[in-house]
Amino acid sequence: MSRLFQWLRSLKQWVEQSAQKPGATWTLFGIAFIESSFFPIPPDVLLIALAMLVPAKAFRYALICSVGSVLGGMLGYLIGYEFFELIGRRIIEFYGITAQYEHVQELYRQNAFSTIAIAGFTPIPYKVFTIAAGAFEVPFETLVYASALSRPARFFLVAALFYRFGPTIKPWIDKYFEILSIAFVVLLVLGFVVVRYII
Repeated sequence: MSRLFQWLRSLKQWVEQSAQKPGATWTLFGIAFIESSFFPIPPDVLLIALAMLVPAKAFRYALICSVGSVLGGMLGYLIGYEFFELIGRRIIEFYGITAQYEHVQELYRQNAFSTIAIAGFTPIPYKVFTIAAGAFEVPFETLVYASALSRPARFFLVAALFYRFGPTIKPWIDKYFEILSIAFVVLLVLGFVVVRYII
């Protein structure tokens, strides 16, 4: 366990150092973009680091994150719509949720907008739903509208917390880093568990 925490602290230092580099906003945009189609780590990690360092720019970072994520969702849709057999299926198989992925089609039949919006706001792996939206030919505008609502809602909520409390949160995060790390990993894993065993 101590090795895990040591690795997490090293990762935390890397994120904080990355947040201080000139190209940090482009890195944030890039992570938000690829996370919506195949990358496993959510952009919230870097968004939090940036907002914690410069709370006055928290909403700007949230906007960058939102734009990158919505555009990345469009890429996920394209992968599902045009390249599912070549790329999309491999992504789904990589996360081990092939059977559950097929059940997503039924959710889309019931209410595609709500399904995508919930996936976009919660820790549920969003990429699964963007790829599925393309593969199951959900109207493209439904994906865009649901993403444009849910992703900013999530990222601006994070930004609002750091804009309000600013650097005063950092000592608290440093003090309870291990507990927060466990909570974050649990949420991330629970997102995949929901897709794999509940949906």
